[in-house]
Amino acid sequence: MTRTRRTPVPAWRETPQQVLVRQWLAACPGFVSAQALHRRMVTEGGAVGLSTVYRALAALTGAGLADIVRDDSGERLYRHRPEAHHQHYLVCRRCGRSLAVDSEQVEAWAARIAEESGFRDVHHTVELAGVCTTCTTDD
Repeated sequence: MTRTRRTPVPAWRETPQQVLVRQWLAACPGFVSAQALHRRMVTEGGAVGLSTVYRALAALTGAGLADIVRDDSGERLYRHRPEAHHQHYLVCRRCGRSLAVDSEQVEAWAARIAEESGFRDVHHTVELAGVCTTCTTDD
């Protein structure tokens, strides 16, 4: 089986502000927008600008240290990546609860398509959204 060549993960630049954003992101229980993360940081005493939060989140995502999904309106939501490998999530459209899902078949499919097409350095995005059982029972 031929594997797709992976691009090396860029080094995480550990500026004090970026480390602070990473710590706050890790403390969030699920996905969060840059604005909500910034608001939480400022409310609880973190001195960092919104543009710094955006830059840090982009760097975290690029370095493989955060996952990203889009909500129904297209806004990007971020989550600390607890493990080094790429994950996919099922996200509740109502409450935002997220659940990591087994994505072995998706990864195998993406690798097969890359191999068959001759493409290299293939990236993919799979977003699953639904309504969780808690929100369904609240109806």
